[in-house]
Amino acid sequence: MIATNKKARYDYFIEQTLEAGISLEGWEVKSLRDNKVQIKESYVILKDNELFLFGSHISPLKSTSTHVKADPTRTRKLLLHRLEINRIKDKVNQKGATIIPLKLYWYKGKVKLEIGIAKGKKTYDKRQDIKEKDWKIDKKRALKESFK
Repeated sequence: MIATNKKARYDYFIEQTLEAGISLEGWEVKSLRDNKVQIKESYVILKDNELFLFGSHISPLKSTSTHVKADPTRTRKLLLHRLEINRIKDKVNQKGATIIPLKLYWYKGKVKLEIGIAKGKKTYDKRQDIKEKDWKIDKKRALKESFK
């Protein structure tokens, strides 16, 4: 696991998840190995039947070559099959649907991005999630005390 977007599940209902490859430069891969990445404020845009990761930040290492211009917030292309892109396009055209990056991780030596097709939550939905989370914590505490 390289990076996760914990806030995504709090702010959105995730309807479907997909695994996508990501097109990276050499210095970016080295920075990922040092966990110098942030995907919290990023999102995925659909442009010309291609998906792009926008707003992610990969900090360059101090040892990055000087002849390479390191742009930490550049737009990175996501690698998916045409059929998957068409399915995503159909779902995003629905009202209120968006594409959000959830996780960035290594899979067999390659960097993968888990993206989710999501719909935004209202504030009362978020309150309900907080209540459920508190209830789970209280339930665990009660079980621990009963076994003492």
